[in-house]
Amino acid sequence: MTDYSPRLFPDDASIIHVGEGLLARTLPRETWTHEAHLAACLWIVRERPEIDAEREMRSIISSYNVAVGGVNDEAQGYHDTITQVYVAAVRAHLRDVGGTPLYKAVNALLLSPRGRRELPLAHYSRELLFSVEARLGFVEPDLRPLIEV
Repeated sequence: MTDYSPRLFPDDASIIHVGEGLLARTLPRETWTHEAHLAACLWIVRERPEIDAEREMRSIISSYNVAVGGVNDEAQGYHDTITQVYVAAVRAHLRDVGGTPLYKAVNALLLSPRGRRELPLAHYSRELLFSVEARLGFVEPDLRPLIEV
């Protein structure tokens, strides 16, 4: 595993820009990083309660991918199981940080074990996580329950 230092957000506006850009499908593709995924997810869960993240992230991210020239199929694009792991992690993180300012909540997530790129591999074997079944729909973990996120 490579040690990785996440790119942090300087303020709330930069996170809102990512979240709104995702929803409007106008965020530049090169901006759609791991950090942007988590920032948008946290913003949606915390600031957009009318969006049911567990149900709607599939269509939000898939639509965005297509809008920026991407493909959602059995090998690339939207990955449902990984998305659901991070939605669970974001919800758990928000329970811990309470009313912390948005950018501080996002940066704390990015610096925590819940924000690490390899988080799903703590719960899933590589074989299961990167299977077509896990990409196309949520599958239960085979190593550790998600309740431990």
